[in-house]
Amino acid sequence: MSTTASTPERPQTGTALTSITTTAVVCRKAGQPWEVTELELDPPKENEVRIKFHAAGLCHSDDHIQKGDAPMRMPVVGGHEGAGVIDAVGPGVTRVEVGDHAVASFIPVCGRCRYCSSGRQNLCDDGKNAAVGVLPDGTFRFHKDGEDYGGLCVLGTFTQYSVVSESSVIKIAKDVPFEVAALVGCGVPTGWGSAVNVAGVRVGQTAVIFGAGGVGANAVQGAAMAGAERVVVVDPVEFKREMAPTFGATRSFATADEAFEFVRTETWGELADHAIITIGVLDDAVIHDALNIVGKTGQVTITAVGPGRIRENPGAFIGFQRRIMGHVYGACNPLTDVPRLLSMYKSGKLKLDELITRKYTLDQVNQGYQDMLDGRNVRGVVLIDHA
Repeated sequence: MSTTASTPERPQTGTALTSITTTAVVCRKAGQPWEVTELELDPPKENEVRIKFHAAGLCHSDDHIQKGDAPMRMPVVGGHEGAGVIDAVGPGVTRVEVGDHAVASFIPVCGRCRYCSSGRQNLCDDGKNAAVGVLPDGTFRFHKDGEDYGGLCVLGTFTQYSVVSESSVIKIAKDVPFEVAALVGCGVPTGWGSAVNVAGVRVGQTAVIFGAGGVGANAVQGAAMAGAERVVVVDPVEFKREMAPTFGATRSFATADEAFEFVRTETWGELADHAIITIGVLDDAVIHDALNIVGKTGQVTITAVGPGRIRENPGAFIGFQRRIMGHVYGACNPLTDVPRLLSMYKSGKLKLDELITRKYTLDQVNQGYQDMLDGRNVRGVVLIDHA
């Protein structure tokens, strides 16, 4: 286990907060590459904290934003997976204190709205600002040359420092490595929860996971931990197929046709109970393949973003009682599930170190995303230098 989190911290006391300068990775316009720049960062206001990031995850969602696949107000500080130390707090903050180690939650969790109070924190009403990057009071904290910069998912973790709502941070134990902790802000719970919470995989079932990257590998872990007899991975990238058994896959195939023949044979024609789609870009073909591989009462769980459409005849659902389910954050409750996942990691039950295949600096973010697109990473992590 890494000892990254053991670095001594000297956090600001927060008694006289002022603006600071931070090095950040930003996208100024959809289609343009990420670039490193210096931004002015306002001090935290009421119910806000300043977090000193030490690590950030390279999630595919940021690449979608940069490519223009998903609408986002620009310019924006990238990154929505991150972990660090609470450096300063504004008035009224109760969730964390200066010096606490924390994970950034890509969905804010207010704890008060209808959804939070009914155990559906992943649907918190405070998530409404994610596509704008503006804090709840309608203003921004990042600025340069008179222009406001948003933060992806109201965070912006590709930076040395960020000011966020206290609803966006979750306190964690100080002995968890930052590069590991960063991943439980999005990819790990989204994948793990896809299998455990949304699909509801049960003992003895067959689950097929389409795509074994940073999210898919955790769907594999979730299905295996839930007791699935067969955890089948479909991924065209040989490296990811080779890694899949590390996370609990029982078989891996390059194509959906190969997986279908295996599942049909092994289940005596009954087919799979679950298909979980965790590929980088959702398309029509994978939706068709996923529906085709599940049998009676089977569920297809979509954990992907892209232009894919459901073009099946309704009879494909009616006759076999199949269903398709979407979700956010693996239907996890971040305030309880993030600490729980990290506890499982510390006890050796959840593999997180193995997810990290390459590490980068802030000025290597473009290379990190190219490596992801080239299939060289399960998960890349940015280590943030404060020298």
